[in-house]
Amino acid sequence: MRQLPEADRDAIRIAQDPRFSRWLEQVTATGGCAHPVHLSGSTTTLDGATGEIIRQYDTRDEPGERLLVRCRNRRATVCAPCSRLHAGDTFHLVRAGLLGGKNVPATVRNRPRLFVTLTAPSFGSVHRTGERCRPRRDGSTCEHGSYLGCATEHAPTDPLVGQPLCPDCYDYTGHVLWHAHASKLWDRFVIDVRRRLASSAGLVQSRFAHHARLSFARVAEYQKRAAVHVHAVVRLDGPDGPADEPPAWGTADRLTNAVRASAGRVLVRTPYSPAVGELPVRWGAQLDVRPLYADGDGPGDDAVAAYVAKYVTKGASDTGAGTDHKVTTWDDIDTAPVSAHVRTLMRTCWRLGGLPEYAPLHLRTWAHTLGYRGHILTKSRAYSTTYAALRAERAQHIGHADTPDVITDAHWRYVGSGHTPGAALIAAGVAQDLEECRRLSADAGRWGGGRR
Repeated sequence: MRQLPEADRDAIRIAQDPRFSRWLEQVTATGGCAHPVHLSGSTTTLDGATGEIIRQYDTRDEPGERLLVRCRNRRATVCAPCSRLHAGDTFHLVRAGLLGGKNVPATVRNRPRLFVTLTAPSFGSVHRTGERCRPRRDGSTCEHGSYLGCATEHAPTDPLVGQPLCPDCYDYTGHVLWHAHASKLWDRFVIDVRRRLASSAGLVQSRFAHHARLSFARVAEYQKRAAVHVHAVVRLDGPDGPADEPPAWGTADRLTNAVRASAGRVLVRTPYSPAVGELPVRWGAQLDVRPLYADGDGPGDDAVAAYVAKYVTKGASDTGAGTDHKVTTWDDIDTAPVSAHVRTLMRTCWRLGGLPEYAPLHLRTWAHTLGYRGHILTKSRAYSTTYAALRAERAQHIGHADTPDVITDAHWRYVGSGHTPGAALIAAGVAQDLEECRRLSADAGRWGGGRR
């Protein structure tokens, strides 16, 4: 008789456990999380006035004496259920800054707002999609003997797209060091936009905060060439933030001009290295600035929020840029499931990371992200709500909110994470069922409660 696979045998063992129904409730509560965190401990809720016990919970009453909670990983390649939840939170976070809601006034929709895309500069010619990749008639070659042209019509899924025409000509050092300074370049960009707005309005630059406030939410995305570029929603408010109207001089045209000028002007210099020198880090020549209008002329607010949320959940393996897990040795880079181009970028991180002048950049630590060490999503404080507030609102909606005038005594410790093979199989089925329920619910909503 053919023996069942290990995962199936383990799933049968779990299903036969007397506490299986309670375990399944825990898995369902996590949304079918692929890598749940296991906690052990207890919580006692007391009346603040009388000391009477209101609620008491202890994991000793749970299967395996542990509680499963979500891993909250944003990457769809790591945990699809948690990434969907994170994408939803990101959508509402960005949307609130565009349309209001979540304690943000609806009047923000009438403010000067832009959707900005900033790119990395060129580090060398790469294959690209289009009618013809890089047509050249002279058949010329570079100093390394590689052709400088390519007449192929690459499909978007062609693995050659984004790869250098000549790896020996490609500036891998510049690429890695640009990534390492991209977050600092963004900070300089925001500061310069504020200064240019002040100057254009005839204000002393240091007084800008007394007249207006620049708010933003930005997301980093890896292009096919494995270089990060930035999508950002930028909004101009009055000095007190979303509830305050901007000054009369604060127009979308003036904000657009400031953004364009700053994108072409700001730079950051890398630390001096005897081996590399000092490199200037700038934005690329490709810049897209689109005003967002309240009357719907231009990109839709919901579409912009969904666009940003989509990129937040993409893992490195989705884009072909790096890996989702850190590398700790040179051999890890050799065995990473990446393209030759990305592997060379990772090796460049490792090599440069060994130079003392680049030690503060922690390039070896961030070799798996090709030297980029910024958050995927960042926002200014006054742009909109926060992830913590959205999670608290969700907890209140499902009845887990804190009750006033009570004292909570909690003792918890980490005891593990992940699933056994059989548990992973069951959790995947739970996640699939929940996603199908969400899809059917969305379809019913679009059809007014049912098909007619």
